[in-house]
Amino acid sequence: MLRPAGLDLTDPGAAPDPEELRRLGELALTVGAPALVLSLLLPLVVKPLLARWGVLDVPNERSSHQRTVVRGMGLAVAVAVLLAYGGALLAGAVVVDRSVALVVLAVAALCAALGWVEDYRGVSVRGRLAAQLGIGLAATGVLVAVLGTSVWWLPVGTLAIAAYVNMANFMDGINGISGLHGLAAGLLYAWAGASNDLTWMVAAGLAVAGGFAGFLPWNLGRGTVFLGDVGSYLLGGSLAGIAVAAFLSGVYVEYLLPPLAVYVADTAVTLLRRVRAGEDWYRPHRSHVYQRLTDAGLSHVGSSLVVTAVTVLVSVVSVLGLRTGPTATVLAGAFVLAVLGLYLVLPELLARRGARRRTGAPR
Repeated sequence: MLRPAGLDLTDPGAAPDPEELRRLGELALTVGAPALVLSLLLPLVVKPLLARWGVLDVPNERSSHQRTVVRGMGLAVAVAVLLAYGGALLAGAVVVDRSVALVVLAVAALCAALGWVEDYRGVSVRGRLAAQLGIGLAATGVLVAVLGTSVWWLPVGTLAIAAYVNMANFMDGINGISGLHGLAAGLLYAWAGASNDLTWMVAAGLAVAGGFAGFLPWNLGRGTVFLGDVGSYLLGGSLAGIAVAAFLSGVYVEYLLPPLAVYVADTAVTLLRRVRAGEDWYRPHRSHVYQRLTDAGLSHVGSSLVVTAVTVLVSVVSVLGLRTGPTATVLAGAFVLAVLGLYLVLPELLARRGARRRTGAPR
């Protein structure tokens, strides 16, 4: 189990006590609920503006849709998340580790801003990568200095933030997947914050969960609007920022990695598969596991729910294993790997099942 040196990590966290649950509920009302309401209502104003500005998504090789759709609605989600979380900080909801909370807020805001520039006018691949690495380096550097952890974690945090921003962008390819991921991972991180007595983490997780939950009615089903890079960069930056800050604060990795594990596994395996096949890995494509699930017969919502269900399952099992003891932790890790492995081969299993049904062959 990886942990930053120099911190007392003898306590892996426990289920929130009644007082912590009360505080969690209070923050849900003062941070999560405003983010949800703002994210639900702001598109009424933002959508006409995006259409006027010509921020549209034209189908390409990577697309799972066939018509031009308004994108960039992540701008509304970003405003909702940042206002809810920033408002909580201004109102004094977070009284300990405010500097850490501000770093997380800054990472989310800067990533969203970079995504908006890409949506509105375009940024070169090198420019985007340089900016992502710069955000990761600056954020991790401040966290290392504030929390007094080893500088050796600097490259780890830098790469983690830049990498997950891109992973969230790659995985934002079907209706509902990013909204559900933000909702699930945000709630899981809020619970982890409550378990580890980190109010800033609770507030951040609830802001993300509320903001992306509010986007779901606009995107599920027919998918009349898309997040765009502003939304996917916000998602990746906020979750990665929370994870890096919490890890450097002493939270066990079993709380932090599982909520991100499906996105990491899907992106990494897809990239390796394309490289081994001699494909131009940097070109648009539709070979992610979640995309192949739709090719195998699942709807967009069905595939998104599979991704979300696996995320919640591996997260719950990891935390239960951690709290039970060393042996249970090892068994939980093996279970998580098995579930992720099943997810990765699920498109092939569904395709074979569909082929047998069509041919009438025995199972």
